Amino acid sequence: MSSVQQITVLGATGSIGLSTLDVIARHPERYRAFALTGFSRTEELYALCCKHKPSYAVLPDAASAQALERRLREQGLTTEVLHGEAGLCAVASHADVHAVMAAIVGAAGLPPTLAAVEAGKKILLANKEALVMSGALFMQAVKKSGSVLLPIDSEHNAIFQCLPVDYARGMAAVGVRRILLTASGGPFRQLPVDELENVSLAQACAHPNWSMGRKISIDSASMMNKGLELIEACWLFDVAPAQVEVVVHPQSVIHSLVDYVDGSVLAQLGNPDMRTPIANALAWPERIESGVAPLDLFTIARLDFQAPDEVRFPCLRLAREAAQAGGTAPAMLNAANEVAVGAFIEGHIRFTQIPAMIESVLQAEPVRAADSLDAVFSADRRARELAGHWLSRR
Repeated sequence: MSSVQQITVLGATGSIGLSTLDVIARHPERYRAFALTGFSRTEELYALCCKHKPSYAVLPDAASAQALERRLREQGLTTEVLHGEAGLCAVASHADVHAVMAAIVGAAGLPPTLAAVEAGKKILLANKEALVMSGALFMQAVKKSGSVLLPIDSEHNAIFQCLPVDYARGMAAVGVRRILLTASGGPFRQLPVDELENVSLAQACAHPNWSMGRKISIDSASMMNKGLELIEACWLFDVAPAQVEVVVHPQSVIHSLVDYVDGSVLAQLGNPDMRTPIANALAWPERIESGVAPLDLFTIARLDFQAPDEVRFPCLRLAREAAQAGGTAPAMLNAANEVAVGAFIEGHIRFTQIPAMIESVLQAEPVRAADSLDAVFSADRRARELAGHWLSRR
């Protein structure tokens, strides 16, 4: 077992977590699921524990953790079930862990991901909010601990693959002129703007190319997902917001591109399947089979590109403005968006009110320095409070 890498999967019951476990299961000689964590999908986590037999599992509260552990004991499994943020941080930083898949959606993913960074683990980063909220602090922690940070978002992983191989070993990505961040445009790319106000939750979640959870699907429909990715790209690749250009590419085959000062443009292509970037990051710098079908260019036949419409997608503009403002602005943007998306899911606001709420929050509070985690979490709390006030007035 000493040659087998032990993997903690934060957010195991989500789409990224399930894809990660699929890749792990294809290579039992290389990887083992050491710890699996879940939030509300207790039955799904129970089934995953029965299948993968991890050493640890984590749920949000003590009662659900005790119930899960009882059920696992009845099956003869010795998985220890922890709970809460302390449990998440424990399995992320455990001495036996080689790599951590950080796939918890939202601000809740920041503490355990930082715990893994501070413990010097290999980080497979799917939780973009961690960098959006605390970019400078997060990257400083990576540098201090010597942790290896590998992006999992298909776009950022594509950029990573198009950079020099020494980039992940701390070498500067010299000669980069622009990063071209591709976006599918989501389900509303061609919908008349005056019809956006009345779109349903089901419509917003019906992504044309990717299978994702509701929150990420709605972020994709509003293009906030791309805005958060823009902020993340600035921190991951040490570029200014002006160097990141969003390109709408409906086929989702070119996952992103890097434009160099000599005129070369390198792109990474592949079928829209998250197992590709997961396998790339798990095995880096090697390559392993992921289960993804080969790309058939003859079937695709064409690749289209267009500029994003920020009138249709104001969330993209708000994210770029937050990236340029820096400080606590990205953390407030992210928190306000989480509240707004939750309110849309619950039917309290219309789709077009998501950016309206976010903009109101950002205008209500001055940007402060994000020079400590306390400052970051204070900004997060304040944004949620302001978003709540906005909702109560409607």
